[in-house]
Amino acid sequence: MTFDAVRRPVVPDPQPGSGEAADFDARALREETATRFTSVIAAMETGELSFPLPGSGATADRFAALRAVAEDDLCLARLVEGHVDATAILAELAGPTVAPGQRWGVWAAEPPGEELSAVRRDDGRWDVSGLKQYCSGAHSCTHALITARAVDGRRLFAVSLAEGAFEPVGGSWQALGMAGSDTPDVRFHSAAAEPVGGVEEYVNRPGFQHGGIGVAACWLGGARAVARVLGAAARRGSGPHTDAHLGAVDTDLRAADLLLETAAAEIDADPMDTKGEARLRSLRVRGFVEAVCDRTLRHVGRATGAGPLCHDRRHARDVADLTVYIRQHHAERNLAELGALVSGREEK
Repeated sequence: MTFDAVRRPVVPDPQPGSGEAADFDARALREETATRFTSVIAAMETGELSFPLPGSGATADRFAALRAVAEDDLCLARLVEGHVDATAILAELAGPTVAPGQRWGVWAAEPPGEELSAVRRDDGRWDVSGLKQYCSGAHSCTHALITARAVDGRRLFAVSLAEGAFEPVGGSWQALGMAGSDTPDVRFHSAAAEPVGGVEEYVNRPGFQHGGIGVAACWLGGARAVARVLGAAARRGSGPHTDAHLGAVDTDLRAADLLLETAAAEIDADPMDTKGEARLRSLRVRGFVEAVCDRTLRHVGRATGAGPLCHDRRHARDVADLTVYIRQHHAERNLAELGALVSGREEK
């Protein structure tokens, strides 16, 4: 693990002959990302790389570290963000301790369709069965926090991803973007589950909103990666139109950086959200960063044309990955919620 000139953590480089250099191979890319994920976890355990807990007084460092990993590789960032989010959730809800060597994911998406159900047995133990969608790191995580429906409502559970207890559904992740994030559907078969927190406590805790801003930090890192080819084109003297596009992108990226820094300071000042501002903050930051990513993709594409998309494998991957990743933002649905909060029609 090394650091660049501005002290950002730099994750280990892909090995020669990996999916980065070969023709597109989703399995090879997934395996390469998993190897790098394991390396990042090892660096965290030695203290070489750090993601302070949100609200710990160093939330800006947490966001900066996530942004740096994402600028290096969005697929890797998706797995790292899941692991550090799980660590924060377990700390906030007094769940089990993350042991050395463990790699955690947070599988909490609940789109329409079949869902995961949780059942409490006569001996008091829980197990979960059914289908869970969008499970990043399905083949590389050792443990996961998952949401499931119980008789008394939605709960969060910690599960060990033991062989036979779960099964990634082949062919359920067809996207070229974020291919390395290994995000298929997963089917659970009466997997032993440990409840973490109470009913709905996962989404109602302050850290749920803080974690959402961590995802936005990853999006921003992805936008910076996409913008690299635009900066290179401007340095070659491609003309005033290229300069104008770069100026617009630079303004957006800098504004997003400052917004993340402000959000981090506000979280550290009120980690338990006694002021009731966490949801409003999260919606604003995520909405703005998503818009910055969208504009960056547009500016870079208009300034550089088809060339980098067709001949620069790294750039083509960055564009595809970011396009998929920012769809975690729920677009007009989130903006409508923000507008209702700002108008005062809904409580924060």
